[in-house]
Amino acid sequence: MSEKGIRRFLINIAVFTAVMILTFWFVFRNQDISQTADAVRKMPGAYLAAAFLLAVLFVSAEGVMIWYLLKGVGERAGMFRCIAYSFIGFFFSGLTPSATGGQPMQLYYMKRDGNSLSASSVVLMSVAVVYKLVLVLTGIGILLLWNAHLKDYLQKYYGLYFFGLFLNTALVVILLLVMFSPGAIRFLFSQVDRFLMKLRIWKQSGVRRERMESFLCGYQKTVCFFKENRRMMAVVLAGIFLQRFTVFVLPYVVYRGLGLSGTGLLAVIFVQASVYIAVDMLPVPGAQGITEAMYASVFAGIFPGKYLTASLCITRGVSFYAVMGLGLLVFLAVNVTKH
Repeated sequence: MSEKGIRRFLINIAVFTAVMILTFWFVFRNQDISQTADAVRKMPGAYLAAAFLLAVLFVSAEGVMIWYLLKGVGERAGMFRCIAYSFIGFFFSGLTPSATGGQPMQLYYMKRDGNSLSASSVVLMSVAVVYKLVLVLTGIGILLLWNAHLKDYLQKYYGLYFFGLFLNTALVVILLLVMFSPGAIRFLFSQVDRFLMKLRIWKQSGVRRERMESFLCGYQKTVCFFKENRRMMAVVLAGIFLQRFTVFVLPYVVYRGLGLSGTGLLAVIFVQASVYIAVDMLPVPGAQGITEAMYASVFAGIFPGKYLTASLCITRGVSFYAVMGLGLLVFLAVNVTKH
């Protein structure tokens, strides 16, 4: 990593830490910490382990999808290496606003390991499109099948849910246009090239233009391959549906682990899904603060009293902060080892 990259990385870490401290203050400012800690301690280790396993499975499943697609287009990639790409992506997505830093870092390490830039770009974009598409389909399904209950649970966050659903839908449309329109991707590259030349960041170069055309050719070939192999994309769609389910069901594992009953599995899944859809595209590192605030509001009717903050600490701690820690360890390990 360059000196400029290290400086940007440290700034992101500082911003992330500052937001995290503010979030913790928000969560615990009016809480009896001893009661929350007591509720957490009483949760059986088996349930805690199951929740952690679901969180790890959520990130690992993306890596399996990346491996499956790379293998399909003839690239050399081991499954565990692709799972490492996924953890690195999760870590940098959590550090950057609107999760913008994850894919560029994944692309860097995929290219460094010998995978072609064009194939890697299409694979990551395919996973991103399907990932967002699953969120959109889930969000629409909840609206159609569970809207009255959704209003009751979300209350003041009901509008934010629609905003999040709109942003995810718009992104899916944009990504599909970029993927399947050769003119759009060529126009995008030419505009970026022209803009950077105006800023004098780089000069006009025939070699760069040739490399760009070579990239676009490989990119389009990979897109055509996926068009012709719809079964492969159907497998990815099914896989990412299952992946999303792992994180949506996690609060129910916590719910049962805290010894609670009375609320059904589907209700917990739909409420958790609504939180993800609402905050997924917000320009805050890791959607910190707003996720915790929304969780504390919408899950208040499911987790009574001291169990609400306890469930928030466990659910968010396991599904985000613990996995961020794992992502950092994977990132460091990848940088001190060779493929």
